[in-house]
Amino acid sequence: TACYVALAQGANDVANAIGPLAVIYFLVKTGSVGATVPVPVFLLLFGGIGIACGIGMAGHRVMETMGEKITTLSNTRGFCVEFAAATTVLVASKMGLPVSTTHAAVGGVLGVGLARGIEAVNFGIIYKIMLYWVLTVPAAAVTSMVIFKILQFFL
Repeated sequence: TACYVALAQGANDVANAIGPLAVIYFLVKTGSVGATVPVPVFLLLFGGIGIACGIGMAGHRVMETMGEKITTLSNTRGFCVEFAAATTVLVASKMGLPVSTTHAAVGGVLGVGLARGIEAVNFGIIYKIMLYWVLTVPAAAVTSMVIFKILQFFL
């Protein structure tokens, strides 16, 4: 199932990360942008390498939260989590919906925890994760706006 999740991440997360970069690359190269933009293979490889480096450098904290703090996972439960998350992400990707693999995996962990009984889930961690999901969008928007204004000033 780890390979299945990797496939889903490649189909979704790399596309989410590289999409804006592909538009910039195409604009710089051609001087215009159409309704669709071709994505060079080297940009996809660049995105895949970036995701792999991120997992290697900082992924352990997320893995610890997902694997230990929400509920106790066994091999069977982990299989269910990964299979459900990968399937959800691949279906969403096929529909053109940019979803989060991490969000899908949290849903999978929550699902196997609830299947064991409500007392098996650490809802304190779930609430904290959901709060961070809500705060991430405005935080990224403000950060993007500040960076854009700085670049606009200097360019």
